[in-house]
Formats: sequence, C-alpha cells, structure tokens
Amino acid sequence: MKRKKILIMGAAGRDFHNFNVVYRYNEEYEVVAFTATQIPNIDGRVYPAELAGKLYPSGINIYDESELTSLIKKLEVEEVVFSYSDVPFEYVMLKGAEVNAAGASFKLLGAEKTMLKSSKPVIAVVAVRTGCGKSQTSRRVSEILKNAGKKVAAIRHPMPYGDLVAQKVQRFATLEDLQKHKCTIEEMEEYEPHIVNGTIIYSGVDYGAILKQAEQEADVILWDGGNNDTSFYKADCTITVVDPLRPGHEMRYYPGNTCLRLADIALINKVSNAKREDVETVRKNIRTVNPNAVILEADSPLDVENPEMIKGKRVLVVEDGPTLTHGEMKFGAGVVAANDYGAKELVDPRPFAVKSIQETYKKYPEIGMLLPAMGYGKEQIKDLEDTINRADCDSVVIGTPIDLRRIININKPATRVKYSLKELTKPNIEDVLKEKGII
Repeated sequence: MKRKKILIMGAAGRDFHNFNVVYRYNEEYEVVAFTATQIPNIDGRVYPAELAGKLYPSGINIYDESELTSLIKKLEVEEVVFSYSDVPFEYVMLKGAEVNAAGASFKLLGAEKTMLKSSKPVIAVVAVRTGCGKSQTSRRVSEILKNAGKKVAAIRHPMPYGDLVAQKVQRFATLEDLQKHKCTIEEMEEYEPHIVNGTIIYSGVDYGAILKQAEQEADVILWDGGNNDTSFYKADCTITVVDPLRPGHEMRYYPGNTCLRLADIALINKVSNAKREDVETVRKNIRTVNPNAVILEADSPLDVENPEMIKGKRVLVVEDGPTLTHGEMKFGAGVVAANDYGAKELVDPRPFAVKSIQETYKKYPEIGMLLPAMGYGKEQIKDLEDTINRADCDSVVIGTPIDLRRIININKPATRVKYSLKELTKPNIEDVLKEKGII
C-alpha cells in the first residue's frame, strides 16, 4: 500500500506531539519532514529515530518553514498538517493558500483527536493568547488541589529546544534540575515557579511516556498549557484564561478560539487593569461561542521586592519574551510595576541591544521600548546580559516569571516583580472543582 506523504508544520512542540499520537505507528502515512518557525535555532535538526519509531529508522528531518513550498514539490508532499499555535486566523489561511498553491492539501487536526486519556483526573489550564496569565492560574489551581489533600503533578506544554532524545521525559522537582536539563530562560520561566511552590513538573517530547510517569506520583494531573494551544490530555475541567487588555483576540486567534469553545471555566484575568467596556466585550464574546462556560473574573496582583529601586528612577524594564514577541503584548508586569511605583522614566533598550537581541527587535519592531527576556540558548542569554549591562539606567525592573539575577550577572541595581492570581467573583475555581467532584 502506498503511504500518503505528510509534512508537519511546527515550532518544536505541538508538531512532535501530533506526530507521536496520530502518525508514528500509522502505516497509512509517511511523515517526510517537519518545518520549524517562531523559535530560533530549532530547524536543521532531525526528529530522532529513537523517538520516531520503527517506521522511521533514519528519523525525520526538520527544515526552516521558509522552505515550505520547495519541500512540498521536492518531497512530493500530499498533505500538510499545521501544528503550532498563537497565530491569527488570517495567518493560518495564508499558509493554507501557500500549501494549496504548491499542490498539497492543508489540514488542522481536531483537538480531541490529539488528546491522550489519563487514568487520573485532569485539569487543563489553557488560554486564548500567550501572556493571558496561565502560569499564575496554574499555580492557583495547584494550591487549591494541595489544600484539598491532593498530590499534584503539573505537566507543561513542550519546549524541547535541545537534545530531543535526552528531553523525551523531563521531571523537575528542584532548581538544580533546571541546570541538569540545560534549560533555556523560556523553560525556566515556566518550570521554576512551580518548583518554588513545591509542585513537581514534567515536560519533554513524548507526552504518552510523560503521562505514565506522572500518574505514578499524582492524584490529579494539571496541564499547564503553552501559547494558546489546546490540551494534550482529555480534561475533566478546562480553564481558559482570557485577556481583556486584548479584547477580540479570543475570536481571532488559532487555536485560542478553540480553547475558549472547550472551556468549562472562562477566566477573565487582569480586570482591574482593563477598561470595563473591554471586559464586557470579552464577556459577550465568551457567551457567543460558549454559553455554558462558567465566567470568572480575576486580577494578577503584583509583589515588588524593592519598590525604592523604582520610585523616581530611570528604569530598564525586562519582560517575558514570548509575551512581547508572538504574544504581541505592549507591556507586562514590569511596566505595570514601573507605573504604579512612580518610575521617573522607562529607558529605551534598543540603542544598547547586541547581536540576537538586535535581531529580535528587527523581527518584532512592535515591541518598542521594552526588553524581552530572550534566552533560547547560551549565546542569546549572553546577548541579553550584555544588553542589560550596556543600558544607561538607574535600575532594572525584572518582570519575568524567574529571577534573572540567578541566570545572568547584572551590573546595576535590580528588583523583581512577582504576580499571583486573585479571584474576584463567585463561584470561584475551587467551587467549580468541587461541583465536578475533582476535590
């Protein structure tokens, strides 16, 4: 039987999961290539034979997405499967048009088709965009579960940017594990807060193998989503975080709108920082696509270590990288803290940017006067350090989920901004979990 030739478009995450769940052992298909985008330095690799299975003894090559059209023709691709997230609907269809014009079919896999079933209850925390507040929501859910006497294992959306075989199953219980697994800044931003709160967190490449291991030490599985992707696991309760600072995005981004339609709880975050009319716009949109969702409102209050380093100072604000880049946010926790605590001036980092940080500004010019904490490897982490240390400012405001001072040497005073989740309405998350019998 002739196998249908498939190309999977991805960004080192959902693409590998889709392959593992749908195609790895399916003799009707032959995945001839992956393409990669969004994340630097993830093309030019091979999805290894050790993970790809017996149908792929040489593994599968990973190419830059810019080669998509030529690959379709060269490899005689019949069907292209779009497998990454946090992109506008128009972008998805432009890619579909490119694929169709090159002679292949364009496919989006159904959310449930790629969800694995757990033997334990699963709570999935997802969002309509990057930067909505999934991380603090996941931490709040973990706190509720642990207070109810449950053992929790958090499983994070993949970020396998290094050795894929070594990253098949990763378990993080201590901060030393971050170094052991050679984590990037982006990985540490997601794992460290869970570790500090005493929650074990898993990540990696093979989410079937990850789930089996996590089930051995948990009463409840907590899916901590990435970007605005759908859950890799069939959830007993899906919490979708919505951002009123970007009203309307919940209706225009893929697959965030799918996440909204799957929500048991639609959590409108950051309401105190948003215009009330924008909150109501978001509420109306939720009701349009998911009338059965429980709608909650919440804030993400800040905790600033040393406010005196902000008041009256010329500050350089460092924010979460993905939130500013493909998340398209114009500000984050660092800017809110700078404004709330009376900074004299926000210093423009662009004149001081070096190498890969300069390239980030060229690729995402809309970032403006903020510094994204880019750190996809040692060289980029060094570029971030050099950019901060070259900046002409009085102090640095760190608005990332991790303490950058532990990773890089900053040559000027620096203060850190932390944030949590504060529920404002009833019923709250705990009430819904009780109603569903999870606690």
